Amino acid sequence: MSMQFSVLASGSSGNAVFVETESHSFLVDAGLSCKQMDKQFQQIGRDPAKLDGIFVTHEHSDHIKGIGVMARKYKLPIYANERTWQAMDGLVGEIAVEQKFVFGMETVKTFGGLDIESFGVSHDAAEPMFYIFRAGGKKLVLITDTGYVSDRMKGLISNADMYVFESNHDIQMLQMGRYPWSVKRRILSDVGHVSNEDAALAMSEVIGDNTKRIYLAHLSRDNNMKDLARMSVQQTLEAKGMPVGSQFDLFDTDPSIPTNLTAV
Repeated sequence: MSMQFSVLASGSSGNAVFVETESHSFLVDAGLSCKQMDKQFQQIGRDPAKLDGIFVTHEHSDHIKGIGVMARKYKLPIYANERTWQAMDGLVGEIAVEQKFVFGMETVKTFGGLDIESFGVSHDAAEPMFYIFRAGGKKLVLITDTGYVSDRMKGLISNADMYVFESNHDIQMLQMGRYPWSVKRRILSDVGHVSNEDAALAMSEVIGDNTKRIYLAHLSRDNNMKDLARMSVQQTLEAKGMPVGSQFDLFDTDPSIPTNLTAV
């Protein structure tokens, strides 16, 4: 069974990833409005009405903005852990009971030949978790919105074929930027977001022989730039003896332009 995906949107303004096999298709988060999400699907030639469900990572608005409307418009199943459901109460409007499913942390759900595993991250949300997709012997890892990458996370996500990996900010840009110190401290904390350098250090410990592509995701609008993130990650990886462009490549993501549908 083959698997392909597209990062529909990634950044401070909204996040969503589309994953499909021959028999199923899912969305991870819907951080844009339903109208914007429909446009993203048009750009990749897919119909959101044919989704088999949406997996929620956590309740922050840049991950759930369109979930309620999409659930009601397309009658989609929504999967989230119990604490995230509680935290979303009042944020996504009414969702029918028959569309609400609990997906516990550190569990696996199987849809045909597609296995989806949830794992916890360190972020200032109720119970944030991300996902590993496995199909046809291939492994796709989605990991953003974490203040650090623990040894446990590294063990779970190691040697994936492809990663959508947070590279949120440049530390110097953040420190010199316009954000109040309380916000800077939150971003830099263990429940904030990983920097370009810390992301690359974590990548250097999980990249394996199977790894072919890494998509740098959830870049801060104010404290990062695509070229800077890519350069910082590449320099750190190459300093670790892992040259970009030989075994694996780095790719950008964008707040409004989906990545090409790519086979894992």
